[in-house]
Amino acid sequence: MVGNAISTYNDNKINTASPAELTLMLYEGMIKFANLAYMALEKKDYEKANNNIIKIENIILELQATLNVKYEVANSFNVMYVYIYERLLELNKTKKIEMLDNEILPMLRDLRETWKQVMLNSKNK
Repeated sequence: MVGNAISTYNDNKINTASPAELTLMLYEGMIKFANLAYMALEKKDYEKANNNIIKIENIILELQATLNVKYEVANSFNVMYVYIYERLLELNKTKKIEMLDNEILPMLRDLRETWKQVMLNSKNK
């Protein structure tokens, strides 16, 4: 019963979110999956790490597909997405936890914080 309520709440949250809020949710999802991959790498559970890294890659691809190229900043975001995607591919090959901890996770957190600032700035206009 509680599981159904949580599922319904999450569905409603997604269905009523603005495009900007959906983008923020995607950034938060990437961070969540990166943290899960980190924990899996610590435990040397490479299958679980692989699955979570692939989830991040899929989100990156979705973010790239939905970029609005009429805005100049879209190119900057795309460059960052391409770079992160390439680093994720390398991470999945090497399983170097330091790459995730010192490079990828900080970039994902920076993207999220930048997006939060964009959302705040657009509300204040």
